[in-house]
Amino acid sequence: MFLPKYPDTPTPPPAHTPTTSPPTRRTALPAVSISTGAVVAVLTGGVVLTALLAAVAVSAISVAIAAVVLRSLLRDHHRR
Repeated sequence: MFLPKYPDTPTPPPAHTPTTSPPTRRTALPAVSISTGAVVAVLTGGVVLTALLAAVAVSAISVAIAAVVLRSLLRDHHRR
């Protein structure tokens, strides 16, 4: 169904072949340029977000410890 259709007769070879091959044309790949400012911005953002995450974690642990201590103190106060 999707077979290629070939020509009935082959094309003749070129009459004159040059002795030196023509220079091949290379396509240049686009150069990826990342500015220093972008790298600094990404690193700074990562450091700030990591510091915020650490601050939230320390705060949560502190609140949990304070809740356990207050619960223990209030439980002892109600037993007396």
